[in-house]
Amino acid sequence: MAAPINVVFISISGNTRAFTKLLKQHAVKAQAMDADSRDVNFYEYTEQFDERVLDAGPYFVLVPTYLDGGDGMHTGYQETLTVDLRDELDDGNTDNLIGIVGSGNRNFNAQFGLTAKHYANRYNSPLIGLFELRGNKEEARRIYDAMSTTLTEYERTGVKKALTRA
Repeated sequence: MAAPINVVFISISGNTRAFTKLLKQHAVKAQAMDADSRDVNFYEYTEQFDERVLDAGPYFVLVPTYLDGGDGMHTGYQETLTVDLRDELDDGNTDNLIGIVGSGNRNFNAQFGLTAKHYANRYNSPLIGLFELRGNKEEARRIYDAMSTTLTEYERTGVKKALTRA
């Protein structure tokens, strides 16, 4: 049996949490069709978060985009609401961080998924994928498959990929 995909996430409005449920549903469906498919474990970043998760083995971070001021490109980028998770990662073990997944609203054009893009740069981790708002089944399938492939490659080589574009 393959090791599970571990995902650390933060959910402010509930959209990211809703997407984790879609990912879990897809994992259950994939396992029903193929016993070698991976399960997914989720660790929500709250005040009760156990930072030992960051040291336990490879994990992905799933982060929404919330900005305060600026356009995120030319007039600045001010991350808001997800800063505590970023600070935890700054203080914690990002050696095991093997990929970033982000969400956002496509109505914000270039700002779509911008927090995830900044995390990928900050932690030199690949941007695995982006989804809109609460996500949909197709986005869940695509991101689950990308996380599974990334984890399999990491297990095979022991090497964390550097930043790549999704």
